[in-house]
Amino acid sequence: MECPHLMTSVFAAVEPARFPSGSPSSWCCSVCRSNKSTWMCLTCLSVHCGRYVNGHAKKHFEDVQCVATGQKRCENLEKARTQHSVCMDCSSYSTYCYRCDEFVVNDTKLGQVQKLREHLQSLENSNLNERKRKLLEISPLNSKLLKDDSGSPSLFATGLRNLGNTCFMNAILQSLSNIEQFSCYFKELPVVALRSGKTAGRRMYHTRSQGDSSVSLVEEFRKTLCSLWQGNQTAFSPDALFYVIWKVMPNFRGYQQHDAHEFLRYLLDHLHRELQGSNNGAFSTSAAQDRLSSDAKCCINGTCTVVTSVFSGMLQNEVNCLICGTESRKFDPFLDLSLDIPSQFRIKRSKDQDPGPTCTLRDCLCSFTDLEELDETELYMCHKCMKRQKSTKKFWIRKLPKVLCLHLKRFHWTAFLRNKVDTYVEFPVRGLDMSSYLLEPENTEKCLYDLAAVVVHHGSGVGSGHYTAYGCHKEQWYHFNDSTVTLTNEAAVVKAKAYILFYVQQIQTDSGSRETKSCSD
Repeated sequence: MECPHLMTSVFAAVEPARFPSGSPSSWCCSVCRSNKSTWMCLTCLSVHCGRYVNGHAKKHFEDVQCVATGQKRCENLEKARTQHSVCMDCSSYSTYCYRCDEFVVNDTKLGQVQKLREHLQSLENSNLNERKRKLLEISPLNSKLLKDDSGSPSLFATGLRNLGNTCFMNAILQSLSNIEQFSCYFKELPVVALRSGKTAGRRMYHTRSQGDSSVSLVEEFRKTLCSLWQGNQTAFSPDALFYVIWKVMPNFRGYQQHDAHEFLRYLLDHLHRELQGSNNGAFSTSAAQDRLSSDAKCCINGTCTVVTSVFSGMLQNEVNCLICGTESRKFDPFLDLSLDIPSQFRIKRSKDQDPGPTCTLRDCLCSFTDLEELDETELYMCHKCMKRQKSTKKFWIRKLPKVLCLHLKRFHWTAFLRNKVDTYVEFPVRGLDMSSYLLEPENTEKCLYDLAAVVVHHGSGVGSGHYTAYGCHKEQWYHFNDSTVTLTNEAAVVKAKAYILFYVQQIQTDSGSRETKSCSD
């Protein structure tokens, strides 16, 4: 978008004395002191929280308009009333015009916007280097945490900034980044040049009016994964990826809260389809292709990709007619298993009542695979009886995936609203044995899984609350809460009320010991 008043809305020179102290990503709103989604007015350099938090940045714009409207006789204020109010995101450095209600991609003739971005980035980098130096000097304990066994500095975990109720996306992205055989594939892909000419190699600050031809979900997903665990910033803003998601997944447009599991399914499906369409080799390397499975039976919608190679398994659905005994079998590929929390564990008890038995992940898996008699609303159309009959249904797992994704159904519909099942489900961190749910367990060693990541929903409803994630990286557990990442331990992880669990298949080493499948960083 070309904002006609950009030239007069940007400060002519960078004046460090006028900036708040600290790095731009840590600047707080001058009204409520919130540091979430902060924006800096390019006319007066004041900082306020963005439109999607408390909205003080927007109120700042409206206040200027009101003052000018009430004093039309003043020529300068009348000019201010018609002037475009341009501000800059303190995290992503994208510019936005409140009067046009659009992001701005043009610059002044002197390149003042780009100069301001470069100066803010230098402030961010210098602050990060100072933070690392202080952490290394504080105590031997911190030094131990920041170095690996070889004595080299270890990788710093990087958070993901919340772009306005995007915690559902951040939790999934952090979880996938800790599944190494999946994330490493994307990180090894070559860079895709989506633009040419003068804009080649430069960061693009998108507008809503740009077309779809220049976007690639795979490329932006790759860049996001590459930005995590690099240690060059405390938090990364996935605004470019979120822009592409708006383009290719219209369901997730806007800034309302969304379901993390629904987002995971859409994300994997669109990555799979885009990788299938990359016949020109843009998304393939010999190293990456070696990671793909040769088993095409579990591929979804045709050609196998890293998505189906890592996440896809096979279910066998058996339905038996209770009248004539006819059996029907159906094979269904899956990327995750959605498990009900058994009804006997959903009963809410008062404080003085016995808490009752603890629900386990095994209880949920058994409920999923147990023989079930279909009710009157699900009568089976028997091809032998030629009419709908009472029947039973049973699921078997025919083939297990390399990464087993288990979704616990915590949200269910009632007559008026969608309630959350807040029951705690106990789950193992190591050695989840899936052999008893397999139709024909040929190799029981491939049935053992270790936990890699957990997504947790905090709150009472799907349209509200907050998502965070736990992830295991190099045998150390981290808690990812948007831009904040903290070290944690297994004891804290197992206490979490899990919503989505990611388990990675163990492999047998030559020495006979077991380890979790991984790939080199």
